[in-house]
Amino acid sequence: MTAPLWIGGPPGAGKTTVATWLARRHGLRRYSADTRTWVHRDRASQAGNAAARRWEELAPAQRATAPDDELLSMSLHRERGAMIVDDVRGLPGAPLVVAEGTCLSPALVGDSSRAVWLLPTRSLQRERLESRGHANRLYLLLHEVIEREARESGVPILPVDGSHSVAVTVRAVEELFAPALAAGPQAQSRTERRELLREANLAIVEQVRGYFARPWANGDPEETVRVFVCECGDRSCVADVEATVAAVAAGPALAPAHR
Repeated sequence: MTAPLWIGGPPGAGKTTVATWLARRHGLRRYSADTRTWVHRDRASQAGNAAARRWEELAPAQRATAPDDELLSMSLHRERGAMIVDDVRGLPGAPLVVAEGTCLSPALVGDSSRAVWLLPTRSLQRERLESRGHANRLYLLLHEVIEREARESGVPILPVDGSHSVAVTVRAVEELFAPALAAGPQAQSRTERRELLREANLAIVEQVRGYFARPWANGDPEETVRVFVCECGDRSCVADVEATVAAVAAGPALAPAHR
C-alpha cells in the first residue's frame, strides 16, 4: 500500500472538510476516524479497557461532569490513534488514502512529509463547535493536548484563524502534499470516483447506526438527517447533501441537477 496522507488536529479544525475536498479533486480514498468511533470503542471495551467501559456505563449527563483527566481518559484519545493506523493499513492499496482524525498521533504517522496538523485558534474552534452544537468540554480540552503533541513532534502545522476560505486552506495543504499527490495513485474514471464517494457516505451511515445501537441512545437512526457528500464524481463538485440515513443507504446522495 502507498503510504497515506495524514491530517490531524483538534475538533473544529476543518480536517474533514479539507480531506473531502482533496479526495474529490484528486480521486483519493477518504478515511474519517469519526466514522469508526463506535467500532473503536467496542474494540477497547472488549480488550478490557477500564476507561472505555466506564464511559459506556455513564449517561451523557454524567460524563459531562467528570473531572478533566477522567474525561480525557474516557475519550480514548491515546488508544484510538493506533486503531486508526491499523484501519488505514487494512484499506486497499489504491488509490492513495487521505486519512483524518482528532485521535491521530503525530508519533504514529511515520513520514512527516505526508502529514499536516491543522491548528485553529481557540476562538475559531469554539465558534465552529458552537455553530454545530458541539462545544462540549472534551472537544475544548483536546485542543491543548493535540496542539502540544503536534508542536513537540515537529510535524508540519498549518495555523487556521478563519481569515482564509476553505479553498485557500485546501491549496495550502495541496502544496504541502504536492509530491505525494503527483505520485498517486489516483482514481481516474468518474465511476471510480463515484464509488469512493459512495464508500465515504456509507461509512457515515454505519457511524450513525452505531451510535443509536448504544443502550443510552434514543431515536431512530434511519430518520436521522446528516450531511453527506454529493456522489456525482465531478472533480470540481463541492456540493453537500442533507439527507436521512435511510435515503443514503438506499441509493446515491446527489445534489440537485447532479448525476
